[in-house]
Amino acid sequence: MQSADAAGAACHFAREGHWRDVLAFTWRIGTETGVAAIEAALAPTLARTRPRGFHIPEGRSQARRVKRAGVDCIEAIFEFETAAGRANGVVRLVEEEDDWRIWTLLTTLEELNGYPDGRPKAVSDAEKYSRDFGGENWLDQRRKALAYTDHDPTVLIVGGGQAGLSAAARLNHLGVDTLIIDRNPRIGDNWRLRYHSLTLHNEVHVNHLPLMKFPPTWPVFIPKDKLANWFETYVESLELNFWTGTELLGGSWDDKAKCWTVTLKRSDGSERTMKPRHIIVATGVSGIPIWPKVPGLDSFKGEVMHSGQYTTGAAWKGGNAMVIGTGNSGHDVAQDLCASGVNTIIVQRSPTYIVSIREAQKVYSTYSEGLPFEDCDLLACSMPYPVLRRAYQLSTAEMREVDRELLKGLEKRGFKLTFGEDDTGFQMMYLRRGGGYYFNVGCSDMIVDGRVRLLQYDTIDRFEADGVVLKDGTKKPLDVVVVATGYESQQEFVRVTLGNDVAERIGPVWGFDDGGELRNMWGPTKQDGLWFTAGSLAQCRIYSRYLALQIKAREDGLIE
Repeated sequence: MQSADAAGAACHFAREGHWRDVLAFTWRIGTETGVAAIEAALAPTLARTRPRGFHIPEGRSQARRVKRAGVDCIEAIFEFETAAGRANGVVRLVEEEDDWRIWTLLTTLEELNGYPDGRPKAVSDAEKYSRDFGGENWLDQRRKALAYTDHDPTVLIVGGGQAGLSAAARLNHLGVDTLIIDRNPRIGDNWRLRYHSLTLHNEVHVNHLPLMKFPPTWPVFIPKDKLANWFETYVESLELNFWTGTELLGGSWDDKAKCWTVTLKRSDGSERTMKPRHIIVATGVSGIPIWPKVPGLDSFKGEVMHSGQYTTGAAWKGGNAMVIGTGNSGHDVAQDLCASGVNTIIVQRSPTYIVSIREAQKVYSTYSEGLPFEDCDLLACSMPYPVLRRAYQLSTAEMREVDRELLKGLEKRGFKLTFGEDDTGFQMMYLRRGGGYYFNVGCSDMIVDGRVRLLQYDTIDRFEADGVVLKDGTKKPLDVVVVATGYESQQEFVRVTLGNDVAERIGPVWGFDDGGELRNMWGPTKQDGLWFTAGSLAQCRIYSRYLALQIKAREDGLIE
């Protein structure tokens, strides 16, 4: 690579070798498979990138023998420099034809030149907050920055959950003026206002946000209100500009000025026009609620709500409830209703993947190997799609065996199971379509023992004013119906706010493209100035770095 010999570099890959580059060489997130494809992708980048100084740093995890996706290999983390900045890499070697060959290679750009600690090139804090008696102090400067009375932000982030906060934190510390807007009245409400019993389904050590880890005293599974309050602390501590009670009404792209013109509506009814150069849609995989067309539901006189509106079942104690949908939210709502003394039916519309909560943590096993946290993030990023697919097949098979008695019990009740379209389990289901699975924290046991009754959707004939009528003529009285049928993709949010033309231009958001990368995520789209971020706290933490670096590089003229 240092001698710009693409063919010489590519010949070290195994026949089914993979190179995943995250900005370091190509300024994009993409994977190439096979020697010929790797050489073709590498050749035009080497002269511009000027990679050099490849080494295994002492302060990081050292090379070791491991098994990944069922394959024995040597795994090593390395660092190097490029013309743009500092880069990291992960290489896995396997034996092929009596030689060591590269099975997977990851290369990532981590920092831009001049920003070694993630902070902007600016005056020192001592100068910025000097004792200017009679002048502005820190609080005055923060209020002024937050008000945007005399300027507009460079980046407007729509959505103040983990996706928006992570992106803003990275951009803010690269010196890119960024404003987050969220329609909720309080920072953290995207978690705080959800159902009363909600707790995160993966462990705390996987979920840190960028630049500021959770305290070591935190519980293994974080309660939703604790996380919501942390979001407020995070915004204040990292000095992020955040407007609550603010909604994006619409916007248009000015191709000559290379900026957006957007209209924002504040909670007091006032409107503000801004001209950011970039919009990041961070409304998440769960954005606009999906309301299925259920026969007669509009004639039902009881209460009907989407799972996103549900809080607690106390109001219907002693009554009858139906939950339509068997994903995480549907199961959690059904369990909460049952625990609140409500006679509860859960309705299954399609086969669902079930895994016990403890077994589900196996997909995050890298974070339990005793490695430095930053190394775990790099390893999590290093798996190309074909290898990731195989790894999830193996872990799903293992979890299925451990949970076999629970799964048998569900099947006896008539519950329809799936293990993913290719037996890859919940992680691939999440990445492909954002749902279709449940981490069992008790509701599956309630279904098995009959406390929560199960009904298949195709047995429903229609809803009436006081309940539901089944196709066999049976009528079940109901007081409340909770629809837990998921959310529209971010493409639909764009359609509503930025117009149909923009939505069609960018195409689908989320799910894998032909190259095995998530569509339109964390990279440029076919609409100038429009970016997307979403996902779990871990995904948002990892990929917000690369999203921010791309925007900063464009602002500094490093790339177009």
